Amino acid sequence: AGEASRGCFRVLTDSFVKDDSGTGVVHMAPAFGEEDNRICKLAGIVTKGAGIVCPIDPNGRFTPEVTEYAGMYIKDADPLIIADLKKRGRLLDSSSINHSYPFCWRSETPLIYRTIPSWFVNVESIKERLLANNEKTHWVPEFVQTKRFHNWLKDARDWAISRNRFWGTPLPIWTSEDGEEVVVVGSIEELQRLSGRSDITDLHRHFIDDITIPSRQGKGTLHRVDEVFDCWFESGAMPYAQQHYPFENKDVLESAFPADFIAEGLDQTRGWFYTLMVLSTCIFDKPAFQHLIVNGLVLAEDGRKMSKRLKNYPDPVYVINEYGADALRLYLINSPVVCAETLRFSEAGVKGITRDVLLPWYNAFRFFTQSARRLELQEGAAVGAFKPDVKLAMTSPNLMDRWIIASAHSLIAYVRTEMEAYRLYTTVPHILRFIEQLTNWYIKLNRTRLQRKAEESSVEDCKRALCSLYEVLMLLSKLMAPLTPFLAEYFYQALMPALPEAEREPSVHYCMVPAVLEEARDPAIERAVAAMQPVIELGRTCRDRKKKGLKIPLPEVVVIHKDQQYLNDVLSLERYITSELNVRKVTVRRVAEAQDLVKLKCMPNHKSLGARFGKSYGQWQGKIRALTHEQLATFLETQSVTIDGETFNGEELLVQTEFVGNAETHEAATSDLRDLLVVLDAVPDQAMLDEGTVREVVNRVQKLRKEAKLLVQDPIEVFYRVLPLEAGAGVAGTPAGTCKDDDDGAAGAPVTEADVANFARVVSAQESSVSKLIGKPFLARARMVPCAAVICEVVRNVRGVQIEIAIAREAPVVDAKAVAAMAGGDAGFATHVQQLLASYEPVAFKKALAANGQSTNVRLDSREVILKLGSHFTIASLASP
Repeated sequence: AGEASRGCFRVLTDSFVKDDSGTGVVHMAPAFGEEDNRICKLAGIVTKGAGIVCPIDPNGRFTPEVTEYAGMYIKDADPLIIADLKKRGRLLDSSSINHSYPFCWRSETPLIYRTIPSWFVNVESIKERLLANNEKTHWVPEFVQTKRFHNWLKDARDWAISRNRFWGTPLPIWTSEDGEEVVVVGSIEELQRLSGRSDITDLHRHFIDDITIPSRQGKGTLHRVDEVFDCWFESGAMPYAQQHYPFENKDVLESAFPADFIAEGLDQTRGWFYTLMVLSTCIFDKPAFQHLIVNGLVLAEDGRKMSKRLKNYPDPVYVINEYGADALRLYLINSPVVCAETLRFSEAGVKGITRDVLLPWYNAFRFFTQSARRLELQEGAAVGAFKPDVKLAMTSPNLMDRWIIASAHSLIAYVRTEMEAYRLYTTVPHILRFIEQLTNWYIKLNRTRLQRKAEESSVEDCKRALCSLYEVLMLLSKLMAPLTPFLAEYFYQALMPALPEAEREPSVHYCMVPAVLEEARDPAIERAVAAMQPVIELGRTCRDRKKKGLKIPLPEVVVIHKDQQYLNDVLSLERYITSELNVRKVTVRRVAEAQDLVKLKCMPNHKSLGARFGKSYGQWQGKIRALTHEQLATFLETQSVTIDGETFNGEELLVQTEFVGNAETHEAATSDLRDLLVVLDAVPDQAMLDEGTVREVVNRVQKLRKEAKLLVQDPIEVFYRVLPLEAGAGVAGTPAGTCKDDDDGAAGAPVTEADVANFARVVSAQESSVSKLIGKPFLARARMVPCAAVICEVVRNVRGVQIEIAIAREAPVVDAKAVAAMAGGDAGFATHVQQLLASYEPVAFKKALAANGQSTNVRLDSREVILKLGSHFTIASLASP
């Protein structure tokens, strides 16, 4: 009767009950279900802070309220209750349904969802303040703040902060036996004063549970409640607890609060982020943080959670040992996980970062060190050790030097802006793009300058290029330090000794993020290079389609575009285009003036214009297609054209370029936007073919140097011999007489004796050209002395012709007569001396000679002689011409 007076035992309605299963009638037990509790609260059956009907004790047994089954475990009572209902004629059906049910992971016994007494933070009373403080913070990505977290705060309920466990921080609450008198203690000092004890030093529960407080209301003795704090309360209290606030470091906390930045996973939206916000709002009425990066969850490659049991992920230690911690960091930072999205972790992705980013970056660094060392060896004391000079780089007359410096500072400006906004996911792609620009464009287009191989490359020009590359590598190491801390530190430690003492730091992580030098930025140069790059890429596409390798020069490339400024930018970098595409000439033409090569094709936006003109659209299509070349060329520049009083814009009409020149002799390629057309004249003359032969030979020499693991600075000489046609028979690899490596002939095309003779003529005439390209002497085999120290020797196929290539190092050549005379005419002694000197390492031997007045002491066969350079031996690998 008492429960009935509160409104119990009546029918309620709610949308969560469906008519597609069950009976459509659900029993409400507000102490045992979240939905039950919510509905009963709405109906006024259960009120906040009041008691609730819960006839089950903490052990899952019925209380005396249920007289028939008092003390019985609820699962054991199930068959008895069913039998009783059947006996009373109230059982409609008894059956079993298989469904998911929670079990204790320790005891594997069924769990019961049951309300228990708890201590709460009254969150509902501060909900508006929580929402206001949330607006004061900055989240990345923003939608987590404005959607997910905002909605959670808007519907926030009181926070249960107590847990029924032994281990944990004890709730500092003492109550009377009837629960009417409650004392919340705020410090050890207060607890000592209230309890009358002075020996309290440890606040763990087994030290304070026996402490009592005399009642001020005559209710006897107050005892501490059994509960401990929810661990999330401690997490939310972290900013204050770590400073022992307010008992210590009050000024430290208040001067640094709120925190500038925190980061955690998306699953902390209802966890740490929430508890931080609630406690800081209660204490200070402001958020605990200013900026927050939310990361997503990392899943296994199959999309499931990573599981130790399933072993569906690679061992992290293996990944780090195999690819490095930096590769793993960069892979994660450049993934959807930094945008609060899920990531399917892939080992191949980490490997790709190593291959596509870290190795090219390392190769750029290694190329710099080799080039700087090369210049030092070539010029000696006149140049000395490399010294960086940023002013020399910034004032370089070479446009590419200024471009890479400008690009670096544009990158720094962008990264600083985005990092200040905590947008990691936008910065990394730009940094990776810059590394690609550095390795695939700057170094590639300036390799001969950096190595001082080009005829026009002076020492000063080489130093400017090296200073530019050094500056960029140093800036990049500092910029990448937060992302790839280990590799950035490696590069910095290698580059730092070249700096003046005052500019050195012990570690790159002591350096500030580079500042932007506005005087180094140059939008015009960056625009020009951005115009040049697609021209080169499309030119390569044209060569590939015509199967014309880059080693054979071609007559001309024509660049067609609507914008004269774009064409001027292309011409300003003409020498790089001619070099990279290996063409003799670059010609630029505006679309309006290139009717012999390009046809403009207009594509109307059917959806937009159909809605605009309705049934008459068919007539307008004919008028649009009737536009002349001149009208379409003008439209490309102005993005507007008028037909019979109607104006059309760039959203309504799309104009594409189509090549209409001679497809037999030319090849064309267009950009993705169809606004750039590159046309390549693909018919070389004989001089160009001969130059192609030279490049083929250079290619074989360089490959052989790489196979022999020779360094750029190693002192070597290269010798060649063109073999007669029949001499190549039986040689491993491509047989003589086939044209496998020929860019113009089909595979298997016959090679004649005349072809061999012509090949030999071209190579002989171009010995000096090959020498310049490889940076070493390139000579006929007949000029190599018999005692030369041959490092490697192979026969290679070049356009079906066999060429023998030998790489030899400089070696001492003994004057046999002079040395034999020193041993009483013993010719055998001279032979042994020759063999001994030939075994010496050339560079070390030269240094030893210089230190000993160009002489060396030889002790052999019980004889000791002093040999003088020039009198008794020379150093060479070739005979006099």
